[in-house]
Amino acid sequence: YEAMGNLPKSLEYGLKSMEIREKILSPDHPDLATSYNNIAITYKVIGDLVKSLEYGLKSMEIFEKIHSPDHPDLATSYNNIANTYRDMGDLPKSLEYGLKSMAIMEKIFSPDHPNLATSYITIAVIYQAMGDFPKSLEYGLKSMEIFEKILSPEHPSLAKSYGNIAGIYEAMGDLPKALEYRLKDLAIHKKILSPDHPNLAISYNNIASTYRAMGDLHKSLEYGLKSMEIREKILSPDHPNLATSYNNIAHTYYYLQDYLQSLAYLQKAILIRRKSLPKGHPNTKTSIDSMAYVLKAAIDAGQVEGVREYAVWYVQEVAGEK
Repeated sequence: YEAMGNLPKSLEYGLKSMEIREKILSPDHPDLATSYNNIAITYKVIGDLVKSLEYGLKSMEIFEKIHSPDHPDLATSYNNIANTYRDMGDLPKSLEYGLKSMAIMEKIFSPDHPNLATSYITIAVIYQAMGDFPKSLEYGLKSMEIFEKILSPEHPSLAKSYGNIAGIYEAMGDLPKALEYRLKDLAIHKKILSPDHPNLAISYNNIASTYRAMGDLHKSLEYGLKSMEIREKILSPDHPNLATSYNNIAHTYYYLQDYLQSLAYLQKAILIRRKSLPKGHPNTKTSIDSMAYVLKAAIDAGQVEGVREYAVWYVQEVAGEK
């Protein structure tokens, strides 16, 4: 049922299995810990993090009783709990369990083991969420170095690692370094993915954002349009991700002072977001507010006639939604 995506049914039968095991097995039996862990995972996928944590901790308590302090099952359990606490927003607890998991993995695995790389990623993500970017970068680079040793140069996990590192550098304000790793991520994706793959669209979009932040607006537009072209091919005409592309391109055209093009793409973004998102959604409001701002900039620049059509549409169609 889980493989079919029917999570309520998966949970139903998982709980039935657990109830049987609770009756016939000792309270610290490893199969009972496995049941608790599986149920924790299902609850997490469903989105019930409180229940997921409850069963994750039950599984962990059994493993702590029956295993040595450096057993790999215990490391996995700590890592799962760290991720659940992170998703709940309890970052200090998340870091506590993430570091416990990492300490075990550093003891039992070779320095270039993939599980150790995964543990470093967990720690890097937690530190990034806490705003400690130097620490996040430290562990992100450790993970990347392992992947560079053990994976082929075109492996998707290496591309993902480069993307993560780029995000950390971007958060630190080091845009040239961020761009360096964004381009590494893109180079792999261009080799291993089809030309219209959604992940390639994401890579192009990320590079466009980095170039825009660096002030290279023409490069930003180049990559933003590449991302948009893929999304126009593979997504439905009213998909929210397509609206995101249109919105991003509109901002680039605004900074290039091409207000007419900016308004054209903002109109597209607003029309999609009004269809695909709940009424009053903040993303729709952002696009509407942006359109008002661009209209004012165009009028201030003496382009009244050129943008009249969009000004009329804005007043008649969307101004009341602000």
